[in-house]
Amino acid sequence: MIKIEINRVSGEFGFEATDSMGHVAKMDTSPETGGENFGIRPMQMLLMGLGGCSGIDVVNILKKQRQDLQDIKMTIEAEREQGKEPSIWIKANIHFHLKGAIDPDKAQRAVELSMDKYCSVAETLRRSGCDIQWQVSLNQS
Repeated sequence: MIKIEINRVSGEFGFEATDSMGHVAKMDTSPETGGENFGIRPMQMLLMGLGGCSGIDVVNILKKQRQDLQDIKMTIEAEREQGKEPSIWIKANIHFHLKGAIDPDKAQRAVELSMDKYCSVAETLRRSGCDIQWQVSLNQS
């Protein structure tokens, strides 16, 4: 079982989350809803988890395929339900920017495997009804 500790440390809504290894993430709500911009919005942290989870997968897959990955960056754009509480993610688009001596088919396949098979965060979002799309750019600025 995983243990995460959450403590309020700043204003009314500024929290620090600490994992079992001592890593800390700061969270807050927007100033419009009473926050102070102390940290990441919890729902945005979920999207960050999507990028991190899939990024780890893609790096591992390309490494196993003996591809020379020099750099990886992901940009995620997402949309939440409007006028509902709770307001869940309904659409997400993740764009993978890969650099290196990488076969384009292997790059596509690595991302496909991550997004459709291995990434637990992607599956969690999908099961909540989120439509996840993705693209791969190879050696583009």
